Amino acid sequence: MTDMTFEQAMLELEEVVKKLESGSANLDESITLYQRGLKLYGFCYQKLQEAEKLVVKINGENTGE
Repeated sequence: MTDMTFEQAMLELEEVVKKLESGSANLDESITLYQRGLKLYGFCYQKLQEAEKLVVKINGENTGE
């Protein structure tokens, strides 16, 4: 998953959610989808945290802090 962009991960996560919400997957597929969704969520959350830290750093540099 490390070669994936935030946008790619979000798109895949949206697809996973759609499949789970549709109820078309059997139990085993649903569990696999759920696990994948959690991994994608964690990846996206981490990317957002990194971006937030970078923005704070950039803002601090620009304000002389």
